[in-house]
Amino acid sequence: MRKIILSLLCLSLVISTYAQDSPYKTNTWKDGAYIAGAVGLNVLGFTFIQNKESLTESELNALNKNDIWGIDRWAAGNYSEDADAVSYIPFYAALGMPLAFLPSKAERNNFGQISVLFVETMATTGVFYTMTAGLIDKSRPLVYNKDLPTSERAEGGAQRSFIAGHTAVASAGTFFAAKVFNDFHPDSKAIPYVWGGATGISTLMGFLRIKAGKHFLTDNIAGFVVGADSGILIPELHKKGNENIDLYPTANFNVNGTGINTKGLALTYKF
Repeated sequence: MRKIILSLLCLSLVISTYAQDSPYKTNTWKDGAYIAGAVGLNVLGFTFIQNKESLTESELNALNKNDIWGIDRWAAGNYSEDADAVSYIPFYAALGMPLAFLPSKAERNNFGQISVLFVETMATTGVFYTMTAGLIDKSRPLVYNKDLPTSERAEGGAQRSFIAGHTAVASAGTFFAAKVFNDFHPDSKAIPYVWGGATGISTLMGFLRIKAGKHFLTDNIAGFVVGADSGILIPELHKKGNENIDLYPTANFNVNGTGINTKGLALTYKF
């Protein structure tokens, strides 16, 4: 995902011009700085993910699905390679959502600007995903499946169930598309179906990730909310007339150089 975001960043900066009929307003330096900061936080988050520790044999044996919240417990032990493979179809489709606007003249004339907003949306979603997945230790449902090899259940990658990254990406991409379509065509009769499609695709992704044994229900709900909020909020913050609202990545380092105290995104409003 990191390589995809960086590739989209390069593409969007090259074609960031836009026509006057756009409902959005972007600024090369401001948006470029936001994307750079968000990508930086994504890189930091990925280092946390890569450094996730595997479970010890005693920790693995101590896992008990009865300790899981009731809302999630039913998914413990799920595992399906087919569901995992199918889930990548909506995942990559969501990453290519800006291409869906090319047939429409208005969006095509503003494709560079839409691409910038899309990169910001995915980078924002990535910050929440990488930070939570990297810093929160939560075993995936498949870890509770004793028919799987111990090495697969204990590996560090199986201990980052929260939040559901695939669901977050699918939700971000589809809700971004719905929001942009809504803003460019506010009087279209297709708007309810576009929003319904975004909800349906995101829900399907959540179902597939649960069936695959990759995430619990609450992981998917969180991923859905993060993605949908990013997909709607980023375009909304760039709408003409909303210039007083600002969103930017933050990372505060302590004075003793022992690490990072806080990291994430900040939302401000200028009166």
